[in-house]
Amino acid sequence: MNVITPASGSTDRRAATIVMACLGVFVAYLPITTVAVSLPAVQRALNTSTAQLSWVQDAFVLPMAAFILTAGVFGDVHGRKKVFQAGLFFSAAGAAVALCAHNIETLWAGQALAGLGSAALLPTTLALISHAVPDFRERGKFIGMWAMALLAALAVGPVIAGVILDHYSWRWIYLLSIPLSLVAMAVAAPLLTDSRAPHGRKLDWPGQITAAVGVTALVYGVIEGGADSFTTPKVVAALALGVVALIAFVVAEKRSASPMLDLAVFRSAAFTATALIALITFLGLIGFFFVLSLYFGMVQQLGTLEAGARLLLVPVAAIVAGAPAGRLMHRVQARWMITGGLVLIAGSLLAMTNLDADTSYGSIAWRLIVLGVGLGLVTTPMTATAVAAVPHQLAGMASAANNAFRQVGGALGPAVLGALLSTRAVHTLPGHLADAGVTGTQAHTIVATAKDGGLGAVAGMNLGSTAGQVYGALGDSLIDGMRLCLIVAAVLVLIAAVCAATLLRRPRQAAAAGVKAADTAQHSRPDAAEKNETMATAKSHGHRRG
Repeated sequence: MNVITPASGSTDRRAATIVMACLGVFVAYLPITTVAVSLPAVQRALNTSTAQLSWVQDAFVLPMAAFILTAGVFGDVHGRKKVFQAGLFFSAAGAAVALCAHNIETLWAGQALAGLGSAALLPTTLALISHAVPDFRERGKFIGMWAMALLAALAVGPVIAGVILDHYSWRWIYLLSIPLSLVAMAVAAPLLTDSRAPHGRKLDWPGQITAAVGVTALVYGVIEGGADSFTTPKVVAALALGVVALIAFVVAEKRSASPMLDLAVFRSAAFTATALIALITFLGLIGFFFVLSLYFGMVQQLGTLEAGARLLLVPVAAIVAGAPAGRLMHRVQARWMITGGLVLIAGSLLAMTNLDADTSYGSIAWRLIVLGVGLGLVTTPMTATAVAAVPHQLAGMASAANNAFRQVGGALGPAVLGALLSTRAVHTLPGHLADAGVTGTQAHTIVATAKDGGLGAVAGMNLGSTAGQVYGALGDSLIDGMRLCLIVAAVLVLIAAVCAATLLRRPRQAAAAGVKAADTAQHSRPDAAEKNETMATAKSHGHRRG
């Protein structure tokens, strides 16, 4: 098999590759929480509806999810270093467009370009680590470093946004990504070790087109259905198109000689479990961050820096808990680490259902710390298990697929939970207005405005002497919606925990058969070292599941 192999004894170049991979995933994830805590400021500045605000996040996450598999194939065929550099370029370009945005449509365009950059960075960074560290036992430590870089980006995002928004316009939150990406491009050019997959890999256009159409149509339908109605013709058509396109994707991949996503990898119970866990967990968590940012901004009336300091607790706790996770994987079964972490996350989400407008920082803090600890216990073993569950030569495909499922969940999160939040809040708003003494024509106008433009649109109305009562009613309505979202997110995470506890315990023989099937379907003949690693991987997972 013709594969580029790491230069023997090139410790410095391997270290540079790992550092660049960690920097790349940092750039890829930096916009997520940076933008999330800035949404209230964006809504006020651009006068957007809740549905339009949801698209600010989804304009970034959606292209990331839709094109991440294609980016993985491009890296396999043309070299991961080239795709890595392209990802940094698109990240910088998207940040530049968003920096200059003066309307919501331009902001969407910038977010979409940055999302394309992240789509290129995520699979290539993991594949570069997998190539640089062929021994899967040693690789777990470096995948842990990769996961910590991801969490570090989530951690510093709120702080950066808070400092900037306290002194400048919201659009300057995009400034840091530009020099960071350009400097990384310049440093990576001479230092980064390139790699690619075996000969015979090629682009799978039918699979790419059907996947992109399916994901885009599905998320669009969920967002528009939540903002308007799921029975409107455009929503029904979008959801139907999404289902048909995803079915066509499965058919195309089964028939392709070089599939973008080899469906045989799903015969590995470990890979299937991590894909489902990534999808479900990120749907709940990214949606939760979207909802919580609105709670801090619209209910507790906190500044961006104060809100960012609270959200910062989650990734910091995740880094502290996740730092030793890569080493613990050799002593504790990944099944138990992932399941235990998911249970902690679900418990913290349920504990937050009793939050109200006057909840203190300390009362919120311990709940967010527990959530972060659970996230730290899940991230590293989930990623390492997905990559180790398939043969070495399929590591790029496995990492791209796992990230794709993660980002599809992340795209659906703000859409699903944002729709639930709006629907529940608008439904309970009339009762809260009546309790506050706001009735008659004014109450009817406020409710109509909330239905058409979202709760944020009410803040732009001339409310006169009743402003205090109206804002109080709005806050109570949003809390009602947030509690529903927290319950839904907790249930989703518990479903992911059940998947981890059941699917990660597949018998050794079946797991080995799944790995062998994936290997055979790829039409490759691994050399002796790769065969030994595949057998060792299957054996290791068999012991962990047993």
